[in-house]
Order: sequence, then structure tokens, then C-alpha cells
Amino acid sequence: MAIDTKKIAGLPVWIIVCSLAGVFGAQFEPGMWYELLQKPSWTPPNWIFPIVWPILYVMMGTSAWLVWRKDSVSLLDYEFKWFFVQLILNALWSWLFFGKHYISTGLAEILLLWVAIAFTLLLFWRKSQLAGLLLVPYLLWISYASALNFAIWQLN
Repeated sequence: MAIDTKKIAGLPVWIIVCSLAGVFGAQFEPGMWYELLQKPSWTPPNWIFPIVWPILYVMMGTSAWLVWRKDSVSLLDYEFKWFFVQLILNALWSWLFFGKHYISTGLAEILLLWVAIAFTLLLFWRKSQLAGLLLVPYLLWISYASALNFAIWQLN
């Protein structure tokens, strides 16, 4: 049995691709503007984000890799169109919310992100249940972040 090195080497590439969204978003740190906002009591401490996001990016990359390595799948398929849409939306939220201080626009955008993740999860699930399951924590985190964004919009 021959090992397909291209498909194995693809895992770190997919993790790097996903992590690039985080690298872009990390340019827009919360800063003093965010500290001065009124936030709900259930706002997580700032130190939690650099722990959660790398884990989520590894899970996203692994999920994409599990689907990509299937012979019947192409990067031009709907699964990957939705995957890249959600990845772009993921990166844009930090720019809108932290970079531009657009709380309401950030809220609208994160709701679109939630929909894009949900579609990606369902499409990936059809190709690989494990790939779909790996996106569940991401969808849950974005659900929480959406509620937090909504609460901050309401309070400010």
C-alpha cells in the first residue's frame, strides 16, 4: 500500500491556511476602546482568546483536510466555496469590530459567519462525519461570540 504524501502533507497546509485568518485578525487587538465598552458579566477574560482560537484553527484545518483528501472532492465544490467564505468572514470580523469599532456591522457580519459555518459543517458532514464534528466547537464558539457581540451592541 503506497502512502499518498501529497494528501498527508496537506494537513499542515490546511492548518496554516486556516491560521492565516487568525494572523490577519490578530492585527486588530481589543485595546483601550474595547476595555472602555460596557460588557455583560459573562464576557470571557482576554487571555482565553489566544488559547481557544489556535485550537479552533487546527480543528478547522483538520476538518478541511479530511474532506479535501477524498478522491471525489475538488476545491471547486460547494463544500470548499462555503469553507472559504466562512474563513474570509472569520478574518473580517476582527477588522470590523476591533479595527473599525463597528459594533453593529460586526454583529451583522458575525451572523453571516454563523450561517456560513453551519452550511460548511453540514456539507462537510456529508463527506465525512468526523470533518463535520470537528466544526461543531467552532460553531458553538461563534454562537457565543455572536451573543456577546449582540450584548455589547445593546449595552453601548
